[in-house]
Amino acid sequence: MESLNNLVEIQNSLSILKQGKIFVYPTDTVWGLGCDATSEKAVNKIFRIKQRSESKSLIILVSSFEMLKKYVPEVPETVKNILKSVVKPTTIIYNNPVGLANNVVANDKTVAIRIVQNDFCKSLIQEFGKPIVSTSVNISNEPTPKSYSEISNHILDSVDYIVNLQRERINDKSSTILKVAEKGEVIVLRK
Repeated sequence: MESLNNLVEIQNSLSILKQGKIFVYPTDTVWGLGCDATSEKAVNKIFRIKQRSESKSLIILVSSFEMLKKYVPEVPETVKNILKSVVKPTTIIYNNPVGLANNVVANDKTVAIRIVQNDFCKSLIQEFGKPIVSTSVNISNEPTPKSYSEISNHILDSVDYIVNLQRERINDKSSTILKVAEKGEVIVLRK
């Protein structure tokens, strides 16, 4: 059973997502800067806040394999097998996604997606019914904050909402990043 605080934060975050706004939230890795991954306008706001060029891609979070298949119609068998056994948060770069905002898809027609393991994120995304953006809460080319207390005031002042959960948690672990290559084989980009 989810705590009352979790339920309140899910409802508050849902409202933000539905309005095309930006929020800061705890993920299964580091704190994230997020929005609706299907809204080009919302994604543009994230690029502005991060002072980042749109040519750099963002990570997208989905709640389940079923949701992943809506946006990546062709998931190679090798990836399905990896997803069945992963324990550590694992982001996979897929080819030719559909239904996402154009500005979350890289120039080479790829997108990085992770099936989230964090209960808050999973519940939020299930309720929202669409993927959300998850990018680190830092200005482009600055270090990724390891805890909530390290997030810059510029970022905190630029967003529409800050989730009030797990603020004391310190997590400096980014996800493993894999890439689906031409013939479905998988390449490790970051362990």
